[in-house]
Amino acid sequence: MRSRVWSGTAAVVLGGLLAAGCGGGTKEDTAGRGPDAATASGGYPVTVTDCAGARTTFSQAPRRIVTSNASGLELLLRLGAGDRVIGTGFPPGKGTLPGALDARARQVKVLGRGVIPKETLLGSGADLYIDTFASMGGMGGGMGDTPTGKEFEAAGIKHVYLKSTACAAQAREPVTDLSAVEADITTLGAVTGRRARAERLVAGMRQKTDAVREAVAGTPAGSRPTYFLFDYDAGTKQPTVVCDRQLANAVITLAGARNVFADCAGDRKQVGWEDVIARDPDWIQLAVRDRGSAAANDKAFDQAEQWLRGNSATKGLKAVRDGHLLRIGSERTTIAGVRNADTVREIAAALYPGKVE
Repeated sequence: MRSRVWSGTAAVVLGGLLAAGCGGGTKEDTAGRGPDAATASGGYPVTVTDCAGARTTFSQAPRRIVTSNASGLELLLRLGAGDRVIGTGFPPGKGTLPGALDARARQVKVLGRGVIPKETLLGSGADLYIDTFASMGGMGGGMGDTPTGKEFEAAGIKHVYLKSTACAAQAREPVTDLSAVEADITTLGAVTGRRARAERLVAGMRQKTDAVREAVAGTPAGSRPTYFLFDYDAGTKQPTVVCDRQLANAVITLAGARNVFADCAGDRKQVGWEDVIARDPDWIQLAVRDRGSAAANDKAFDQAEQWLRGNSATKGLKAVRDGHLLRIGSERTTIAGVRNADTVREIAAALYPGKVE
């Protein structure tokens, strides 16, 4: 059974009615019903909530969308709403998106290589801004001057979030599955009038994760390999680890591993290397962030591995000695996306050779 760890914060509000929270949904809630029942009749109004429960209502599909980073952009491309995206921040590196998505992403105007400047965002002409991080601060704080709610309203821009990331710090329970990501996809599908496509994307993700779950089911929880996500770009002096509310904890858990820092409540936390050494993980993910090209990413993976092997405090770790170092990008592990399910499968294939393809 899929846990609903968000206690209502990830629920979609459709037709102006608040959807399921911890106590269950209203009888008129249309979220997740049949193949596009609501879309067939127009599907609007659609109302979604932010992390604090504030509502935003759409009377029609947005036509000019700006995304805060590549995560939101990729989801819109997969939903078939990419032609409405007029700009993005944190653009994906060339070749980092699969197949035709890469070429389509290249056509989107880059409004900021990092956080989109406030004036640029407000003057973009957008009618919707999809924000992956609450107050643009989800990547370490100090991410620029965020427009206020009144400024968004004055510019005619509705502001919604990918709640699996933006609301992670407020999650009430550990995140151990991808239900919050699925809710993000369902929400965007409802907002853009692409419900059926959203349902297919979610079904495809579940097919992959369910196959992994079945493959590793015979390994008792306490015997599963321990796993450390090494966020190389967060700094090496004092590591930043993913805790039990971060999406990566769900990816690791679904892959049949045990996050060595699942005992810290929250999304991320800074620890000392002595804490990592004490937990001596079986596997380490070299989670570097996208550098803009495959060659640059490979170089970053090399640097992360060389640091671990060359540092006196980490070269003796079991995972380092055994060569159990996985080269998997940070974004597809820590930020909402269809490829979260692919990451689950990739990790599981390494940890359970012969059991997972």
